[in-house]
Amino acid sequence: MDLKLEVIVLPVSDVDRAKDFYEKAGFRQDADAVVGDGYRVVQYTPPGSECAIIFGKGITSATPGSAQGLYLIVQDVEEARAELVGRGVEVGEVFHDGGGVFVHGHGPGGAVGYPEGSRQVSGPHPERADYGSYAAFSDPDGNGWMLQEVKKRAPGR
Repeated sequence: MDLKLEVIVLPVSDVDRAKDFYEKAGFRQDADAVVGDGYRVVQYTPPGSECAIIFGKGITSATPGSAQGLYLIVQDVEEARAELVGRGVEVGEVFHDGGGVFVHGHGPGGAVGYPEGSRQVSGPHPERADYGSYAAFSDPDGNGWMLQEVKKRAPGR
């Protein structure tokens, strides 16, 4: 049985502000449908992705900005970061995990949600190992995204 992730729901406080941000970041708008006063669904897809994001009005009761750990896999983290920055998106510096542990969270020194033994080290992974280099950014509400460099996926993925 195949189970394919299709959509991730993002909680946002201002639908039009979120649209502006994701458009600026280069995501493709797939839908913007209004159904009455209490429901609006907007869908965007990151370039090259088969999974989309949706946000809107009446979509979720989650707190705006509470979606964290949204990973965008890229071939070259420095190049992807530069492109986003060139589009006007604030993206943190490229880093790797000096502790060799799964990285999540934002900010230098692991300000949010770093597991014990994890530590951010400036710059890409020294050997540019797959799954080893990152850069973080957030949308205007604080939903947290991570660029992760993967040139060759692990077997079975």
